[in-house]
Amino acid sequence: MEASLNNHHRDTLAQIFEHPPSENVEWKRVLSLLDAVGETRQEHNGKLVVTVGAEREILQPPHGKDVDRQMLVDLRRMLKSAGYGPDEA
Repeated sequence: MEASLNNHHRDTLAQIFEHPPSENVEWKRVLSLLDAVGETRQEHNGKLVVTVGAEREILQPPHGKDVDRQMLVDLRRMLKSAGYGPDEA
């Protein structure tokens, strides 16, 4: 893991990998984590292109403040593939 994560980032990473999945993972915290571990770029249509390691995802920001379960699944896969997992939290 190349990026240095602060306590907030580690807490968010732990929330993403919680079992059962947390219902209260805030989008702004996820966005901060993604900015710390990779690159993010906002597209003109409002979607976010995220690159972490060799993984690239296009995410639709949630309408509310929290991410949904499908986004958690996508984030887990992307982060784990890039070397960020529950052990890093």
